[in-house]
This record gives sequence, C-alpha cells and structure tokens, in this order.
Amino acid sequence: MTQQPIASPLAGSKPPSTWATGFIIFAAVMMMLSGAFQALAGLVALFENEFYVTTSDYVLQLDTTTWGWIHLLLGLLVVIASFAVLGGRIWGRVIGVTLAALSALANFAFIPYYPVWSLVVITLDVFVIWALTVHGRDNVR
Repeated sequence: MTQQPIASPLAGSKPPSTWATGFIIFAAVMMMLSGAFQALAGLVALFENEFYVTTSDYVLQLDTTTWGWIHLLLGLLVVIASFAVLGGRIWGRVIGVTLAALSALANFAFIPYYPVWSLVVITLDVFVIWALTVHGRDNVR
C-alpha cells in the first residue's frame, strides 16, 4: 500500500476570480487616492494654518498643526499599505482595513474643520474596507 501525499489547501484550487482581483485592485487604487487626499489635507494644515476654520465647543479641540501631522502621517501610511495590497499580501489587506478604519475615524473627528473633504475621504475609506473584505478568500497568495 502506498500513501498518497497530502495536498495543501491551495494546491489544485481554482485561480482567483476576476471579480476578486478587480476588487483588490480597486481597493489599492482607492487607498492610494484616499491616502494622497489625506496627506494633502495634512500638508495644507501644516503650511497654511488659517485655511481651516476652527470651531468652538467641539470635543476634540486640536491645533490645526496637530491635525496636519495626523493627516499627513496617516495618509502616507495608507499609500504605503496600498502597495502591499497590490502585491497580493494578506497582511497588506489587514493593515489596509485597519488604516482605512482609522482614517475614517480621524476624518469623522475632522468634520467641523473641513466637512466636504472629510466626507469624501470617509466615503473612500468605506469603499476600501468593503473592497478589501468582500472577496477575502478568493485572492490569497
């Protein structure tokens, strides 16, 4: 009696669907856009303090320079993570979902300073989270 070799779970499995691949590429491109938008908002806050209107009686009363650094660093991290997502790395998708959620929360807190911009970035972040999680097992490398 000869024993059959044990096949790995990914051996013989079907290739990733075109929908899954399309959603992952969509998420990576949206991460690049969202991160670039956020970094741009951070640069504006750093170089032009009077561009954003500060509001009184708001829970998070941070200086616009502080918001600038938060947005700049978070935006750059999202752009960097998008390259890992394009590379098909599972850890890139996990980091992408985490950073998109953090980005959405930061922009939610930033709504009183620049509402339209914040809502656009939150919308992009929601699309990124959806696209990274909708076909999770279909596109694993």
